[in-house]
Amino acid sequence: MARASDNPSELRIDYATYNPVGLLIRDKGWLEEELKADGIAVRWVQSLGSNKALEFLNAGSIDFGSTAGAAALVGRINGNPIKSVHVYSRPEWTALVTRPDTGIAAIADLKGRRVAATRGTDPHIFLIRALASAGLKEKDITLVPLQHGDGKAALVRGDVDAWAGLDPIMASAEVENGARLFFCDPALNSWGVLNVREAFAAAHPELVRRVLAVYEKGRRHALANPADLKQSLIAAAKLPDAVIERQLTRTDLSTGTIGDAQRQTLVAAGQALQGAGVIKAELDVPATVDGLIDPRYGARTQ
Repeated sequence: MARASDNPSELRIDYATYNPVGLLIRDKGWLEEELKADGIAVRWVQSLGSNKALEFLNAGSIDFGSTAGAAALVGRINGNPIKSVHVYSRPEWTALVTRPDTGIAAIADLKGRRVAATRGTDPHIFLIRALASAGLKEKDITLVPLQHGDGKAALVRGDVDAWAGLDPIMASAEVENGARLFFCDPALNSWGVLNVREAFAAAHPELVRRVLAVYEKGRRHALANPADLKQSLIAAAKLPDAVIERQLTRTDLSTGTIGDAQRQTLVAAGQALQGAGVIKAELDVPATVDGLIDPRYGARTQ
């Protein structure tokens, strides 16, 4: 049993506009309230995408980071020592987006086109899987690697023909710029997962449980008080009400539990990426997913 004296002086956790529950928890100060008596300060660090959260986790500059499940899997495959311990949402947060004037109506139309995406994130993985479903590979397009917001801007300016979007920026492109989602598939979106550094979890298992209990409090509050969730997202994203409303219609907060449903999704994603040549053929995807997902720290919520 860890002693109070073994606690860190600070807990570092990310916030991101693709993780609305985390924004609500930050605004309410619930994590600070939970840890105050132990003398543990809370430092919130913004993640602009799964790739940034994974970079921060790998560098040890945050203890908890929110990502897409498939991005966490690729991170783990690449040696990032993390555990996925909680579900913060089941979103349909990515789709392939274009302007009305490009003539792009299907995945096959992307051949030879310029497509923006943020490498190592769910939209990038979604793009690879979408291309594979039409018999294409990444080499069949010109991938323009941009952070999510820059990808939207490039699409609107006409610098790229399509973009693998991410909410709420994707909702903004639809509502404010007339962009069109030409390929959607909820099954190719992986879950939103909260990850913890493996070393932190090993050293402070009870703190991990307490963080997840606060996340569960936030999830339940969000379901009971959707206006609070919406306001936190509007404040963080600095986007109009109609844009945030569009994002939230694609965000399912019905569970916080991580387990077999997420395992099945991530195994399917990993095997699809193997088929596309992104992951080595000899990698044992199911075993890798088992090493990533760790349900021990959270109470069941279903």
